[in-house]
Amino acid sequence: MVKDNLKIVRDNIKKACEESKRDEKDVTLIAVSKTKPVELIKEVYDEGVRDFGENKVQEILDKYDKLPGDIRWHMIGHLQTNKVKYIVDKVYMIHSVDSLKLGKEISKEALKKNVKVPILIEVNVSKEESKFGVAYEDTLELIRELALLPNIMVKGLMTVAPYVDDPEENSTIFCKLRELSIDINGKNIDNVSMECLSMGMSGDYAVAIREGAGCVRVGTSIFGERVYDQ
Repeated sequence: MVKDNLKIVRDNIKKACEESKRDEKDVTLIAVSKTKPVELIKEVYDEGVRDFGENKVQEILDKYDKLPGDIRWHMIGHLQTNKVKYIVDKVYMIHSVDSLKLGKEISKEALKKNVKVPILIEVNVSKEESKFGVAYEDTLELIRELALLPNIMVKGLMTVAPYVDDPEENSTIFCKLRELSIDINGKNIDNVSMECLSMGMSGDYAVAIREGAGCVRVGTSIFGERVYDQ
């Protein structure tokens, strides 16, 4: 089932790239493996996927040593400052930086472990109170401050779009994030590149690709519905 699901997702990514005249190589599929067992993740890995996303620090720690070392783990969920030290040398990228306080903690722990950590700035484009993320209008100021911190590299922006019945409704959200990234790129800030736009999930990744996504975070469409411990 997972293998078939993955093929459908990859076909959809290919089609979305063709429609928007983009190179498929410019879009990274992040398989969101939260709550999924190691065996299932291994099935997806065996199909050539190397980028996996997790929402919780503990899940990364539980899975890290049980799976191949060439997996690129992406921290895509809200990250508490007291948990940074556990994963700063284990993740390929942190997608959910939304405050100077968190950035400082990542920088501090990265220095301790002598690693450089790529980060994305999470932007609450939709202004939903239930979502994390820096306000759209405060993003540039935050990036300017984060760019000065040692051992972290600002690599782009991330957003979580609203849940909608029609994916096309989120095109304006994705478009706004892309425009913001272009604006920030034009400032030529040292230690800042806008090479990755992390946007689009199972319900709307094709729309996100059309609007410029560099990473799409797809879980349900690959693994099926999430299972939570009771």
